[in-house]
Amino acid sequence: PMTDNRRMSQPYFTPATFRFLRALGRNNNREWFTAHKADYERHVREPFLALIADMAAPLAKISAHYRADARRNGGSLFRIHRDTRFSNNKLPYKTWQGSRFFHARRLEIPAPSFFLHVEPGDCFAGGGMWHPESDTLKNIRGFLADNPEAWKRATRGRSFEGLSFWGESLSRPPRGFDPAHELIDDLKRKDFAAGENFDDAFACSSELLPWAVESFKRVAPMVDYLCAAQELEF
Repeated sequence: PMTDNRRMSQPYFTPATFRFLRALGRNNNREWFTAHKADYERHVREPFLALIADMAAPLAKISAHYRADARRNGGSLFRIHRDTRFSNNKLPYKTWQGSRFFHARRLEIPAPSFFLHVEPGDCFAGGGMWHPESDTLKNIRGFLADNPEAWKRATRGRSFEGLSFWGESLSRPPRGFDPAHELIDDLKRKDFAAGENFDDAFACSSELLPWAVESFKRVAPMVDYLCAAQELEF
């Protein structure tokens, strides 16, 4: 239908999206946010929810087990409110808006996700597992040690070129793993997430959705591998 095509060729975000997020960074308090909530809805949340809804069909082609959930609460969109309970940083709001496209079984089993993140000067798309718990980390490392070839195909093939790993690594080999293992640099990782950045202007272009889908396709073999490590379908 024509309406779909017109929607697909229109940008989701605009310079007003980034103006709002930068202003929130300067005025990170409840009074300001409440006074500017309509701008948040119009320029940040509503366009992001539209993008999430439009991601559902292309994501289903990448994996039938992944979900783009465009609900206003509890779906793919992260809350803009920060959880300040255990943090020294008591600022109430995130100065970015992110989303995760998650595995259907994520509530039963720790699972990798695909991510799309919009933040002034630090936008990115990618996938994987960020800060997995120690049991999950042990699982992934054991799986890596035993299945190096599939990992190399997933992360050293042509489709992965241009993607970067994010996150932290141990300075020494993890206990119980051979320091001479061919994947020792990967075994040291504390995060198994990778992707690529894009700039604020590109975020405001109609290329964003198709480009993000391509990024997800490129990182999908690694997400598939991490699912296998967790005995999840992909």
